[in-house]
Amino acid sequence: RVDPYGFERPDDFDYASYEAFFSRYLVVLTRRAVKWSKLLKGKNNIQKSLKVKRYIRKGIPNEHRALVWMIVSGAQTNMEQNPGYYHRLLEGEKNDKLVEAIKTDMNRTFPDNVKFRKSADPCLQQTLYNVLVAYGHHNKAVGYCQGMNFIAGYLILITKNEEESFWLLDALIGRILPDYYSPAMLGLKTDQEVLGELVKIKVPAVAELMERHGVMWTLVVSRWFICLFIDILPVETVLRIWDCLFYEGSKIIFRVALTLIKQHQAFILEATNFPDICDKFKQITKGTFVTECHSFMEKIFTDPGTLSMATINKLRETCREKLLSQG
Repeated sequence: RVDPYGFERPDDFDYASYEAFFSRYLVVLTRRAVKWSKLLKGKNNIQKSLKVKRYIRKGIPNEHRALVWMIVSGAQTNMEQNPGYYHRLLEGEKNDKLVEAIKTDMNRTFPDNVKFRKSADPCLQQTLYNVLVAYGHHNKAVGYCQGMNFIAGYLILITKNEEESFWLLDALIGRILPDYYSPAMLGLKTDQEVLGELVKIKVPAVAELMERHGVMWTLVVSRWFICLFIDILPVETVLRIWDCLFYEGSKIIFRVALTLIKQHQAFILEATNFPDICDKFKQITKGTFVTECHSFMEKIFTDPGTLSMATINKLRETCREKLLSQG
């Protein structure tokens, strides 16, 4: 009933197809683990290279995941350059409003995860609270906003380390995701518009359907962006996406979104009205296509075709200008 990360499986969980997938995936994991051990050779460092990028796209074994995320995201360097900083944040004066907002969200974070329950020993709620409070005081421009609790929670499950989770959260919010969690959420709104523009180019029939029925992209994909696919896609798949996100940056989110839309184009196009479209977008994030994380990750690098950071940045500029002019 409970997966390796502490999440309770839903009543309608398809054990048969999951077992079939996992027995195949285990072979892949074992093979990757051997290769990663050789690459790392017990060292705490790796240089970015085409080989490392290829390895990361094929998945980081769980036992090396925290270390590799820390190195490739720059979090390790930041942590080493600021010894004791995290603990000073926790010991310093607190903003009552921020603390209150975080406390309110504690019980809402992963109610389906046994490790975050008050009855758990150790209960990860206190760790989560510490990471979020420290981050809110470290990055006052962002403070705290909903969605960050889920991201920090996932980081804690993987690193099992409070300070590392803090620095990884800083890497994501401060550098990798442009302005997603600031009060105006301009970066987030911009990227949803950018996805809309990319769909026009890559899957025009779906873009046309959305336009015809007046469905705004933010209605169907905002949670994909805010939660980085947490609670949208299966855990293993989310972790594989994050492997690439920490190394390659925010364009990975577009690759995942475009793959989901492109792969289910015919299904989405069956929709005949507004609620129907919203429902189709919920459906496309379930099933074997997204559970089979290894083949899914291969698809995100082939299905959408070329997708350069230059293209994304150009679209970001025009979309941001449009949003700002709308006030």
